[in-house]
Amino acid sequence: MKRFFSLLLAALLLLGCGQTALAAETANETPVADAASLPPVATDDNYRVFYEIFVGSFSDSDGDGTGDLRGVIDRMDYLNDGDSADGLSLGVEGLWLSPIFTSASYHKYDVDDYYAIDPAFGTEDDLKELADLCHQRGVKLILDLVLNHTGTGNPWFKAFAQAHRNGDTQDPYYDFYCYYTEGEPVPAGRTFTKLSGTDIYYESNFSESMPELNYDNDAVRQAVLDVAKYYMALGVDGFRFDAAKYIYFADNERSAEFWKWYIGELQAVDPDVYTVAEVWDSDTVTDEYYPALNCFDFTTSQANGSIAQVAKGGNVNKYTAYVQDYLDRVHALRADAMIVPFIANHDTDRAAGYLTTASGAMQMAANLYLLGPGSPFIYYGEEIGMRGSRGGAATDANRRLKMEWGDGDTIQDPEGASYDHDRVSATAAEQMADENSLYSYYKELIMIRKAVPAIARGEYTALALEDAGVGGFMTSYEGEHVMVLHNTSANAVTLELADITGLEITGVLAAVGLGTASLDGTTLTLDGQTSVVLGCA
Repeated sequence: MKRFFSLLLAALLLLGCGQTALAAETANETPVADAASLPPVATDDNYRVFYEIFVGSFSDSDGDGTGDLRGVIDRMDYLNDGDSADGLSLGVEGLWLSPIFTSASYHKYDVDDYYAIDPAFGTEDDLKELADLCHQRGVKLILDLVLNHTGTGNPWFKAFAQAHRNGDTQDPYYDFYCYYTEGEPVPAGRTFTKLSGTDIYYESNFSESMPELNYDNDAVRQAVLDVAKYYMALGVDGFRFDAAKYIYFADNERSAEFWKWYIGELQAVDPDVYTVAEVWDSDTVTDEYYPALNCFDFTTSQANGSIAQVAKGGNVNKYTAYVQDYLDRVHALRADAMIVPFIANHDTDRAAGYLTTASGAMQMAANLYLLGPGSPFIYYGEEIGMRGSRGGAATDANRRLKMEWGDGDTIQDPEGASYDHDRVSATAAEQMADENSLYSYYKELIMIRKAVPAIARGEYTALALEDAGVGGFMTSYEGEHVMVLHNTSANAVTLELADITGLEITGVLAAVGLGTASLDGTTLTLDGQTSVVLGCA
């Protein structure tokens, strides 16, 4: 696997933003930059590369086979060692932890107590220590907060059930959950479960063990707001909100209005709080939520998603035009809105199952979303090409398999896992020692992104090129002008850059992929399955 990371990038960092008038050079005459030569570039906003950790499957600190918060702390040097210049860590700038609160399930999406860390994962002190360590290293920590429903073991639900069994309509928990009374019409399209010892049925669209909270009740709104404020006070930087569109079932308008209120309350505490919603739907639907908060872009994800299709040789120009349209729409809804792309998460089959490194598709998928705008999310193990899918067993545990560390970590698979195929070509330990590994590739992509702030933050303008396999965008930020081009085809292409932009090309800042990039005046030769970042003035 050949990659180029031009020394011009180090020169750019030394000069500072907006000072990119470097002599045009040929990238293939420039040696690969030593990561240690790159000075640190601090990220002080929310345009960050996040890393999703399914806590129970990540790293086990105490030998019981279950991942825990101490395991995450122990792996911080792998994730971000606090020194962007040494090139020894992955360099992610944000961590998303799957639910960590007490719960009867392995996945913890049915919360029993929002104010208690599940003992299998550690203690509140562990969480505070992790948050402190993250902040020391310039990393934001967000928690997965499940507010649509709780577990049936939650004291709120127990009080709700007891109030109905007692017929106590004055009990403050009597209307804490959604329900209907036997004999009344069943609300259309929704699922309900009989509450034993009563004549009511509580709403349970996801599972009978996941009763749905009643957001017409102001006490419920205050209760879930108090939860978020509690963890913000402990040092948590924000939240990923699960099942955000179900707050009011099949009513996006009311659900979106709830989030507008809720996020406003959180921003009153911390204007920079990081929030992102899971609204697993079309862009038309997620647009309804953008006035309140950013949403994951599911259009980019999974085997049939736009990133995977383009990475395997699809139309790059169609993809960049889509990103342009997305940004234009959400910025019209909220000026500071961001795109939040990803290719896989804990609810989807792993990307390495449909994107291979041998073909270059995995690398190009990473290029497309990490060398792009917004705040991308990497799923743990994606950076080492871990595989896992539901398959015939139809269990999401197969998508949440143990991290393949290869260094004696005692982490085990989650309950119900049955994936019996090859999981990874090389472990994390092996890949960390190999400069040509997928892990090293991801590390370099993040380094490039951090070194060129315009990639994530700039004013995005999609380029319309004739060759479907070659495309990209221009971006401008605080006087810095950058062009990013991708060649997803198998063959090298030659482009006359003067025909693409009226700006002067000042040099190849970085090239990354299976080939190289060379610049002769304004003529660029870009190898197949390779991306290039160009400085412009």
